[in-house]
Amino acid sequence: MSSALLGTELTRGAYPERADPRIGRLDQFGARAVGGIVRWAKPRLQPPVRIIAAVAAHEPSVTGLSDEQIRETCRDLRVRLRREGFREDLVGRSFALVREVGSRTLGQRHFDVQLIGGWVLLNGMVAEMETGEGKTLTATLAASTAALAGIPVHIITVNDYLASRDAEWMGPIYGALGLSVGVIKHGLDPDARRAAYACDVAYCTNKEITFDYLKDRIVLGRQSGRIRLHLERLYGEQARMRRLLMRGLHYAIVDEADSVLIDEARTPLIIAGAVKSEQELHVYQAALSLAAQLEQERDFILDGPERNIRLTPEGEARLEEMARVLGGVWIGRHTREDLVRQALVAQRLFQRDKHYLVRDGKVEIIDEYTGRVMPDRSWEHGLHQIVEAKEDCPLTDRQDPLARISYQRFFRRYLRLSGMTGTAREVAGELWSVYRLPVISVPTNRPIHRHPYRDRVYLTAEEKWEAIVKKIAEIHKTGRPVLVGSRSVSASEHLSGLLTSAGLSHQVLNARQDQEEAEIIARAGEQGRITVATNMAGRGTDIRLGPGVADLGGLHVIATERHDARRIDRQLFGRCGRQGDPGSYQAILSLEDEIVSLGGGRFWPRLAAATGSKGSPPAQPVANFAVRRAQRAAERLHSRIRRDLLKMDQMLGSSLAFTGRIE
Repeated sequence: MSSALLGTELTRGAYPERADPRIGRLDQFGARAVGGIVRWAKPRLQPPVRIIAAVAAHEPSVTGLSDEQIRETCRDLRVRLRREGFREDLVGRSFALVREVGSRTLGQRHFDVQLIGGWVLLNGMVAEMETGEGKTLTATLAASTAALAGIPVHIITVNDYLASRDAEWMGPIYGALGLSVGVIKHGLDPDARRAAYACDVAYCTNKEITFDYLKDRIVLGRQSGRIRLHLERLYGEQARMRRLLMRGLHYAIVDEADSVLIDEARTPLIIAGAVKSEQELHVYQAALSLAAQLEQERDFILDGPERNIRLTPEGEARLEEMARVLGGVWIGRHTREDLVRQALVAQRLFQRDKHYLVRDGKVEIIDEYTGRVMPDRSWEHGLHQIVEAKEDCPLTDRQDPLARISYQRFFRRYLRLSGMTGTAREVAGELWSVYRLPVISVPTNRPIHRHPYRDRVYLTAEEKWEAIVKKIAEIHKTGRPVLVGSRSVSASEHLSGLLTSAGLSHQVLNARQDQEEAEIIARAGEQGRITVATNMAGRGTDIRLGPGVADLGGLHVIATERHDARRIDRQLFGRCGRQGDPGSYQAILSLEDEIVSLGGGRFWPRLAAATGSKGSPPAQPVANFAVRRAQRAAERLHSRIRRDLLKMDQMLGSSLAFTGRIE
């Protein structure tokens, strides 16, 4: 799509966005079939290397320009890009200008492979670039070119820290081109958000922008015709157009695209209104008390991977008998069973310091993919309040849904969508079938020197932690820095206690230390440094090696558990061996790890355990197969959950189409 064509689309409606496609069953089957082929075919396509020559052709005329002449050239380029679209020669000139100001303002000149990545992004595809290849700098090529063409750009990343860091870091490039930059993060008031979205390039997180979109949909309502909205300007400040936060969904560059578009697409985003009830605390306490009296297998069945709990007929009858004396809301069967199911989820499935923190008397949800706290987010259907009652925290108001949307439906509404990540090939099929995004693998600037060590799988978690501490001490003696990845706050703090007992000085990075993240990461590559981190150190972080560390062998990364997707493991291992630096990695696991116990079935873990004994590790080929099988089962499960969520979203959209959109 050329920018000229895109410009005609932008004029349709006062809030530009792409209409939801009507996808029938045959279309869905075809998309999934093609997606399976794309998964293997697309990453093998030759990258569009012609852009390198196009940029090189313009460099001699650009390098001799003064700063003022560059801004003047950009003003002329604006007109041509708007009129003629993203022609190769115009894009080449734009990229040459961005490369030149990057060298002048940041001292960072875009590599040729980054030019390829910028071209991929500008043409609405996903650029798969190895970790450490400079995706943040690459995005400035496509963002600047689109912004010069008059297209508002959203650069979407996974957390506030990265959004603020990248906007501040790349800001001088945009400023030198005469472009404005804004940042949207948690805690901004509506006026500050409008000002940020009004900039040429806006950095934001996936959650913030999706909730802002839902707020805009609530403001617009069903009667949102362009003429009507413009006539409402006569109302002054109360006009809906003046209360909107965003200018529409024009062009998005999604950083860590697999995390945002795939991993986090399992749960719909919901805006809710507060509902007060003076009696809720007593109800939730009663639900917890009743749930504690029920026995697993006899009264309820626990499905760990999907976090579902099903009451058995015997459990339903027992619950009815126990609740009979309570009266009130406990008389109704559906209400009674829903409350107790939620209480069982809070007691059996949601663990403190893993799924949530208790801080300053508040229950704060931990994002399982990033390891970061999500302030002011809450679980729905009273689950959040039941967890608060479980932890003896003051109850917040229950939230009733006002609007909802899935990430799949939201991102498909962008007129132009692209992404970048270090790990996309495993989900290339899903990116195509859901978002129509092809994946292009971009070559590395320098050869990779990342050495893998064989996985070690132990019988028990105790043996695993003992082996991890021993391995850390062994690497530490050589002077090399060590990064240890864990899946939860509690696991990172357990390992921290073991390291302290062993006399090994270290730093911990998890949701409790989110304010010190930048400082901890900046020092993680220093000689002799030991860093224990949750997923917070898995994406968007750049661990630079200290003096002399490369000569010692670089950073060594240890994974203490397998994640629900192989891509997340690859992200962690990608913290080492960046930009040609040396590095190594290893996974040290146990058959008691959560992913094995929940998703690995029973036969293979038992067979692996039978090949070992206390103090003796199981046969590694069988143990490794059991772990891999469990991980692939988790990947299939999450893929099905995402597919079912999208299907439900589409069904709701179709069934409610006569009354307006569900959001």
